[in-house]
Amino acid sequence: MYLRKDLIQPRLYQEVIYAKCKDKNSLVVLPTGLGKTLIAQMIADYRLSKYGGKVLMLAPTKPLALQHRESFLRLFNIPEEKVNTLTGEIPPEKRAEIWRRSIIITATPQTIENDLVVGRISLEDVVLLIFDEAHRAVGNYGYVYIAKEYMRESKHPLILGLTASPGSDETKIRAIVKNLFIEHIELRTENSPDVKPYVQGIKFEWLKVGLPEIYKDVRKLLREMLKDSLKPLAGAGLLDSYSPDIPKKEVLKVGQIINTEMAKGNYEVGKLMLYQAKALKLHHAIELLETQGLSALRGYLKKLYEEARKGRTKSTKEIIQDPRMKKAITLLVQAKELGLDHPKLDKLKEIIKEQLDKKPSSKIIVFTNYRDTAKKIVEELLKEHIQAMRFVGQASRENDKGLTQKKQKQILDLFSRGEFNVLVATSVGEEGLDVPEVDLVIFYEPVPSAIRSIQRKGRTGRHKPGKVIILMAKGTRDEAYYWSSRHKEKQMISLLKKVEDMVKKEKQSSLLGFVKSKEKKKSETTIKEVEEKIEVSKEEVYEKLPIKPIFIRKPKGIVVYVDSRELKSQVPKMLKELGVHLEIKTLDIGDYIVSEDVAIERKAANDFIQSIIDGRLFDQARRLKEGYLKPIIIIEGELYGIRNIHPNAIRGALAALTVDWDIPILFAKDPSEVANYIYLIAKREQEERKKEIAVRSEKKALTLADRQRLIVEGLPYVSAVLARRLLRHFGSVERVFTAKESELTQVEGIGEKIAREIRKVITAPYEEKK
Repeated sequence: MYLRKDLIQPRLYQEVIYAKCKDKNSLVVLPTGLGKTLIAQMIADYRLSKYGGKVLMLAPTKPLALQHRESFLRLFNIPEEKVNTLTGEIPPEKRAEIWRRSIIITATPQTIENDLVVGRISLEDVVLLIFDEAHRAVGNYGYVYIAKEYMRESKHPLILGLTASPGSDETKIRAIVKNLFIEHIELRTENSPDVKPYVQGIKFEWLKVGLPEIYKDVRKLLREMLKDSLKPLAGAGLLDSYSPDIPKKEVLKVGQIINTEMAKGNYEVGKLMLYQAKALKLHHAIELLETQGLSALRGYLKKLYEEARKGRTKSTKEIIQDPRMKKAITLLVQAKELGLDHPKLDKLKEIIKEQLDKKPSSKIIVFTNYRDTAKKIVEELLKEHIQAMRFVGQASRENDKGLTQKKQKQILDLFSRGEFNVLVATSVGEEGLDVPEVDLVIFYEPVPSAIRSIQRKGRTGRHKPGKVIILMAKGTRDEAYYWSSRHKEKQMISLLKKVEDMVKKEKQSSLLGFVKSKEKKKSETTIKEVEEKIEVSKEEVYEKLPIKPIFIRKPKGIVVYVDSRELKSQVPKMLKELGVHLEIKTLDIGDYIVSEDVAIERKAANDFIQSIIDGRLFDQARRLKEGYLKPIIIIEGELYGIRNIHPNAIRGALAALTVDWDIPILFAKDPSEVANYIYLIAKREQEERKKEIAVRSEKKALTLADRQRLIVEGLPYVSAVLARRLLRHFGSVERVFTAKESELTQVEGIGEKIAREIRKVITAPYEEKK
């Protein structure tokens, strides 16, 4: 037993879930703050006691992974050096050593994924794999690949997925179940009979704030402009309506349709791209005004004005020059002079002051969708002498530096200790972070997502009753977003029950299949019996079968050098699944090197188009040609219809690559097809043509003098300095090579021994050792 039972008191529902999940791949859906991690630890204790080996717990971020390690250290009787966290900040060689000596590992998926792809670690001895925030196990997220490799490698596999909210989309829930090989689902809601006694009540309150007249005037002008931009799109049948309330995703879809049509040669429809671009910008402007405020809108319009001034895009220029926009900007200037911003900001300050008056030590989290808004809120709270800090992601943007994971952890520690009262967070604060005893959570705007809404609410009511306040602007998309998330939460529960029933039925049918397979076993083993009893070759046995099997030899010894930056794509993982041995390096030329002659550059369609725009494409082509005899470019994805660029520009670039640069281009629909191309090319080069692999570095063009020096440097004991002396003395490479020993010794630094060795290399017959 590893778990310190004296420190825990599992609740009845935790015991029940543990008992049902300890021997089959399970997804546990349990509201935030009700002890999913403890259930995982109970199962970890059981699996380690039964099989030994390792436990691996994955979490989306480093702070979460570190949090889980601290939890295991606190509750498990395992030496500290055997409980470790692996992240990308630890050097690869050190990670391999830490993995080898550890019993419990918490990690980020990107780190484990990369280490698996390059063969640095093996999941063979992992007896339990825990996926925290399991709703992420879709698409190309690292969880999907790791689960697949785990089920293939582990001697005693068991998967446990943990989430408070897998989403409200049936296709996504089914994908999670499939990707994590789930056999059983344990679902609890706050209203489940065994959970209800432990749920700390969360009081919900949604506060509607009215927009001042100046807001309404600006909004009316922007909506009129949006309507005018949507009319031509609706008139062409690309939209069902030109109502300014049309969802943004519908407008985005129009752009894809226009680009696709232009690629087919229907250039007439290209004229509508201007209206689609204007509609998108105006849609965003209205959203900022309604949900964030006048200062957020002013910032966005200032950015558009700069774009228009530089003449970058016609759509921006037309928006800024529209008389209605000029009127709207005048109103915004007036509002600033009057000190007006979004009324939600005043209401927010009022709510926080009221809470702090009641309880000065209160911990409050404010969630907002936008970094700029988070910055504005913190500034306003500090003016009121309310201690507040912003909590955002790692990515840095223009004039806005992100927070490192170390800084994020420091902020959370300060908040937990009560060093400041208000944490103003973007979406990065929604998942899993354990901030105890938050008294109040405020949504600055509702979110139209069941997952994000549940995650935000889960920051309070974890250890004692909490409160959630949702701010909404009357008559705006705030209200629509709120009701959308409420509907999706209810939908999620019913869908989960449906999928749970589906999993049970599938398991029953697979058991029936197992029974039938036992009955068939006798007839199925007849070929094996023939092989054992009659001394004939397999080929003769198979020749007698009505349908002859096709044997595919498993790939052996195929090696591909991969640029380390390609690990972000799915291709290296798929190459590994094809049996390729990967060597990861930072390559100067190409993304994949398969032989001394062939280097392959993989370009996602979007990157290919961007490289045309920024001029990188032909520079890369030049380097490929200089480095390798037979370079290849593989373009992944659909080229036409994804960017606002004329199809002829794309065709012109393709023609130049094939005709001017003599570089063949292959097209692949997805990473799987790219991987198969690379595998087949590598197989031809290495197995059929017996080519070696040569990784070449990018070098500056050599002068004639450089080349002459390099040739002379190839002689024994001749350094760069001696090569220069020899060339200066004799005047040419030919004279160096024809000089007698006595002539060579006249050069400073060359004695009889070196002269003798030089003449020996030049004059000795060439013989290959067999």
